[in-house]
Amino acid sequence: MLEWDLSVLFKDEEALQTHTEKCKKDSLLFKQKFENQLCRLNADNFLNALKKFEQINLALNKILSYAYLIFAKDTSYGRIYAKYEEECKKIEENLLFFELEFCALDEDKALEFKNFCKEYGLFLENWLKRKTHQLSKAEERVMLYLSNTGSHAFARLFDENMSALKIPFEGKKLSEEEILSKLYDSDRKIRKKAAKNFTKVLEKNSNLLTFILNMIKTERKNICFLRNYENAEAPRHLSNQISQKSVDALINTTQKHFDLVEKFYKRKKQILGFNKLKDYDRYAPIGKEKKFSFEQSKDIILKSFKAFSPEFEKIAKEAFKKGWIDVYPKDKKQGGAFSHPATPDTHPFILLNFTEQRRDLFTLAHELGHTIHQKLSYQVSFLNQDTPLTTAEMASVFAEMLVFDYIKTKLEKDELIALYAAKIEDIFATLYRQINFTCFERRIHAHKDELSKEQINQIWIEESQKMFKDSICLSKNYSLWWSYIPHFIHSPFYCYAYGFAQLLVLALYGLYKSKKCENFKELYIKMLSLGGSVSPKELIAMFGFDYEDKDFWEIGIKEIAKLVDEFVHKEGKNA
Repeated sequence: MLEWDLSVLFKDEEALQTHTEKCKKDSLLFKQKFENQLCRLNADNFLNALKKFEQINLALNKILSYAYLIFAKDTSYGRIYAKYEEECKKIEENLLFFELEFCALDEDKALEFKNFCKEYGLFLENWLKRKTHQLSKAEERVMLYLSNTGSHAFARLFDENMSALKIPFEGKKLSEEEILSKLYDSDRKIRKKAAKNFTKVLEKNSNLLTFILNMIKTERKNICFLRNYENAEAPRHLSNQISQKSVDALINTTQKHFDLVEKFYKRKKQILGFNKLKDYDRYAPIGKEKKFSFEQSKDIILKSFKAFSPEFEKIAKEAFKKGWIDVYPKDKKQGGAFSHPATPDTHPFILLNFTEQRRDLFTLAHELGHTIHQKLSYQVSFLNQDTPLTTAEMASVFAEMLVFDYIKTKLEKDELIALYAAKIEDIFATLYRQINFTCFERRIHAHKDELSKEQINQIWIEESQKMFKDSICLSKNYSLWWSYIPHFIHSPFYCYAYGFAQLLVLALYGLYKSKKCENFKELYIKMLSLGGSVSPKELIAMFGFDYEDKDFWEIGIKEIAKLVDEFVHKEGKNA
């Protein structure tokens, strides 16, 4: 099956509407029973109320999952997506009081409830950490109803606009994913033409894309002011359960080693025989570039997962067989890729835009890593299953490493060189590029007023050049390429989580390959199964690591340095 089977969520819109009406009724009854009563409950009654709150949220999430997945598959269904988001706001309004009243309890009472509800301890602790950023019940109600017409609305506009883009190329009209895949072509003329044509289409849409980014920035500034956040990135650190100090250490360590990027691309330029390496040459293949059909990718991933764990193979097999994956690009389909966790009574859903490039093999592995993590985390309660982005991205990057480790033993020498170079570039994209994105966002959100397209372009080029130094010549066309990055719109300051995960995975994978941790596989699966019920710091401590240690990030950097040194001196031949 190459497309989603959404009937596991709802058979049709009538079933969806029936479920929605029941959820509204249940939420209203919950409000009538418990609003203004939490201070009068004993611990046992509070636990029962919390479990009922969880059941309603699960039902609510099922509605939102179905509406979003329909929209992602075909962005012309924005009307249905919007309709059910509005319906869900009525449900959320009825539940709004619960967190606010729990956080308003006196300290001893809140602590008593938290300690009694052991299964939900971290969930309630995170509520209490957000206490100082909460508004009054009336103000939170206003914020709730306005949310669909703020940044969320601009994110939908961004998705609908980008999915509708058609880029002319050699007599055809290509989607964003299809044109970007041309940057991996062995023919430099094709890469250059693809980059030029994509830029022309972005330029035509630049006023809209600039306005959207400015609105995201402005709303975030206003919300941070109202909620008393220190800066624009602070809400993300709170949700990621990580300190500003740790994020700064990650960014500073990464920036300190931008020379590895420069070193790699200077060697790549020599191998390709170019006088200058242009931005559209970044992903030019070295050696014999191999294409992978979806069936070949499926076979490689199942074998590599099986070599690590039969449980990994089992979940991946189920995903392939039972319609969990929507595979190929289509008209009006959302770009990019994701794994949506949905609900424990269904399964995760993977969106791909598969074009048979090597990177599509690793994107599939990446999203299946998320899917395995999401499926395993169903074992904890629904309120505990979601993980912070930092540990969520770890599972996906680890899955990529499993596939890389497997496939590199199966290729011919010239194919191996291509894979080896591409893997280093993948690591750069997951670490250096994402940290680069974060620094770009810091400058955008720190700017007091709205920015012009030219100002944003300048910041983008300046931050990008810091990463590449003088190893790559960034053209005027590249200055507009900030405008298609969805994370800047959907999830500001998401990107450093990829860098966090990349360095963490390199440390974990090094431990796994060293065989110094005899029960590594069991520990790793246990960690994924715990979902968000345990903090990232505690999860990582299971392997003897502490990401707050200033030297921790250097462990992963050293692994990257080894790969780059081997490539520079041996061109990957002995990888």
